[in-house]
Amino acid sequence: MIEPKLYSLVSVYQCGSFVGAARQLSVTQPAVSQHIKSLENELGVKIFERVGGKLIVTKQGKKVIRCAQKMIALENTLVQELSDARTSIDHLTVGITHTAESNPIAEALAKYCAENSGVSIKMITDSISNLYKMLKTYELDIAVVEGRTPDPSLRFLLLDTDYLVAAVSPTHPLAQKSMVTLPELGQERLILRLPNSGTRNLFVAHLESNNMNVNDFNVILELDNVATIKDLIRRDFGISILPRSACLDEIKKKKIAVLPIENLSMMREMNIAYRDDFSQTEMLHGIVAAYNETVRVYK
Repeated sequence: MIEPKLYSLVSVYQCGSFVGAARQLSVTQPAVSQHIKSLENELGVKIFERVGGKLIVTKQGKKVIRCAQKMIALENTLVQELSDARTSIDHLTVGITHTAESNPIAEALAKYCAENSGVSIKMITDSISNLYKMLKTYELDIAVVEGRTPDPSLRFLLLDTDYLVAAVSPTHPLAQKSMVTLPELGQERLILRLPNSGTRNLFVAHLESNNMNVNDFNVILELDNVATIKDLIRRDFGISILPRSACLDEIKKKKIAVLPIENLSMMREMNIAYRDDFSQTEMLHGIVAAYNETVRVYK
């Protein structure tokens, strides 16, 4: 039902070139160029401009692309829902952050599917900002996120409360303490999440509330992969600031020790975010129940 030129538009945006889009769609480059030109003529706007040899999306073009992405996602959703009605299977596309990959949420989703034979879940991992964008364009049905965003088109269901901790190797001297102070933290090699992560932003915000800056610490590595960070901690290459929920399995197996940081009460909510037109809310409560049962095993 969607016109081919909309697929060409989204593909050019994703690939950053007409050549790449043509290759991705298995069509000729002139065909892709004609599709974009036709769209620009119909809408009376310039979607792409060339600046210094690079293809740049215009301000109006960004609006057109967001709308095209939404239209394509809605068509895919319709096709999937019609298929689900024929096969009695519910498909759910769930977005999670990189931190949540190490959280019991993945296990909870698997548990929910195992207990509900008519459910199939696809899980996508991305940054929290991209997850919100994909929710708005219907590329995701729901997303597991830290905190909430003040968007009237989104709804939130509380999944859990969590807090950040100092994560250290069990053989590290700090592992024997009940908490770590900021001066003690300043003496350690820190392995942190990237600056655009929710975990990093929460840590930085609490440092600033204590008139401190992340630059006051010895940050030796910045990574986006939580599993890699935990592996480096276990091997005593440094310590990190992580959500306690991301370390539950390692805590249980005594592979990592965690302790609070004095004067930093870094609490946060974990929520299931969904659009206000999402209709399968009973599934959300089922996922929350599966999550609670999963977490209970680690306590």
